[in-house]
Amino acid sequence: MLRDIIFVTLLIIIALALSYLTYLGGLGDLPPQDIRLIARSYLNLTYNQGVNWLWAASPEAVTAIVWDYRGLDTLFETVVFYGAILAALTVFRGVSKLPDRIVSVGLSVVVKRTMAIVTLAILTVAASTALHGHLTPGGGFQGGAIASVAPLLLIVVFGKQLFVEKKVSYNKLLTLRNASLGLLSLSTVALLIYGLATNEIGYIFQNQAKALSTLSYPSHMLDVPLGGTLFFLNVFEFLAVTSGFTLVFTLLLSSEEVILKEFEGEEYGY
Repeated sequence: MLRDIIFVTLLIIIALALSYLTYLGGLGDLPPQDIRLIARSYLNLTYNQGVNWLWAASPEAVTAIVWDYRGLDTLFETVVFYGAILAALTVFRGVSKLPDRIVSVGLSVVVKRTMAIVTLAILTVAASTALHGHLTPGGGFQGGAIASVAPLLLIVVFGKQLFVEKKVSYNKLLTLRNASLGLLSLSTVALLIYGLATNEIGYIFQNQAKALSTLSYPSHMLDVPLGGTLFFLNVFEFLAVTSGFTLVFTLLLSSEEVILKEFEGEEYGY
């Protein structure tokens, strides 16, 4: 009892001391309360149809900043993710070629039926997050990260045998991942290539028409804002992230026998 009182007292003293130091300016200058000029410009221009030579045709300012106004940064971030997945596949490059002895039959029938409903819910939320990333908070990476939870849980609940029966193979996942990344990259230079072919001006990562270029992705589909490239980039990144994570999960959840066989001889340098 005495120890608990001392512990609570110390927490109160620490909290009061930190609050007092903060009040005295111990943290230095605090962030300004007003919006910075660049942030104000983004918010004013992202979906401003009156200045449509600077807009991104998307009411979701964060996605517009990530994939339009500073799209090259996001592309390099995607390359980093691609490299991380590639490194994991390289380390376990032999696992996909070894026959895996599957003995797991999964969990109980009750858990399997529940998991089937949960999987549908996860994929629905993931697809909504990715497809509406240019309208509401979310995007391709977030949707892909959510969707990749589903195959991980399916392997745990149903066993890896499920992927074998459904013919979800390593090569198919790898092909989907590479194709998604290829289409994502193509989307960033599509208008540039079209401009070169038609003798017009186009730019890398061009979304909507600019002062010097009339080329543009569609800004709306029916009466719904499309965000031009933003929709396509979100979809392709969603597929790339989902397939990439699923690839790694299928390799890491291989049987211990296969994993150990892959690392045979590592202690001797071969």
